[in-house]
Amino acid sequence: MEKTEGSESATATGCPSETELAGKARMCEGCPGQALCRQQGGRDPDQEVLDTRMKAIKHKILILSGKGGVGKSSVAACLSIALAELSQKVGVVDLDICGPSIPKLLAVEGREVINSQWGWKPLISPHHDVKVMSVGSLLEQSDNAVIWRGPRKTALIKRFLKDTYWGRLDVLICDTPPGTSDEHLTVVKAMKSTNPDGAVIVTTPQEVAIATIRKELNFCRKIGVRVIGIVENMSGYVCPCCQERTDIFSSGAGERLAIEYSVPFLGRIPIDQHLVQCCEEGSSIFQSHPQSPATSALLQVAQAVMQEITR
Repeated sequence: MEKTEGSESATATGCPSETELAGKARMCEGCPGQALCRQQGGRDPDQEVLDTRMKAIKHKILILSGKGGVGKSSVAACLSIALAELSQKVGVVDLDICGPSIPKLLAVEGREVINSQWGWKPLISPHHDVKVMSVGSLLEQSDNAVIWRGPRKTALIKRFLKDTYWGRLDVLICDTPPGTSDEHLTVVKAMKSTNPDGAVIVTTPQEVAIATIRKELNFCRKIGVRVIGIVENMSGYVCPCCQERTDIFSSGAGERLAIEYSVPFLGRIPIDQHLVQCCEEGSSIFQSHPQSPATSALLQVAQAVMQEITR
């Protein structure tokens, strides 16, 4: 089959989402974002405004997980507070449109987002003034179901990035839904020209979770997203009385996977009763239980992330 000049260019540069062949090239076949790219037809007219917003933010980090139930949103919220503890100005955008939990975790639940002349004003968490934007803060009632198809989700994610007045931040954390779907493709494409730092992948120690995380790592490679590192969450249970650590699940799978894929291992976060309580209440473990094993583990993860993104 004879190749056109455009198809050769698309093949040479990888994903053709920014070209006139978006959604039409042979390499687009089987991609979950094919219909979206074909609909948008290459360069997004809102990209210039979006780039202006994102260029005011030094570091942009995606929080990913291959499956639900690994504590990804909890890690995202706690990581944002931990980075703020390290004197960073932090924002969190909740891209889990159908299951937003960031408002509760960062104690902004029930507060309304104000639309100003500069755009949506993100909510300010009481924990180190972390800025928060989530669909959970746009619903009339917090328990309303969000039943949207892909294009509507995509439009809202772009608005979160483009129309939110983030101001100047050191770090923007993007809490994404589990798996590899339209939300992930949308945020990667939207941030592509502003050089996002990469993804932190959250897993638990079980082999079932690790098998799914392998797909997430391959997804990152395929779309050209750097893996900042892997975090092993729920890694052992810490007794609140004697502080003894017990491996309820298997142990070390996250670190073995990091070695297998030659990516950094950022650390282990144990199951800590104090951390569970703080997540339920929307309080900060760094303030209420500064000596907790989970507190020191989260700070170590935050320091490892900063070391990776500032290299």
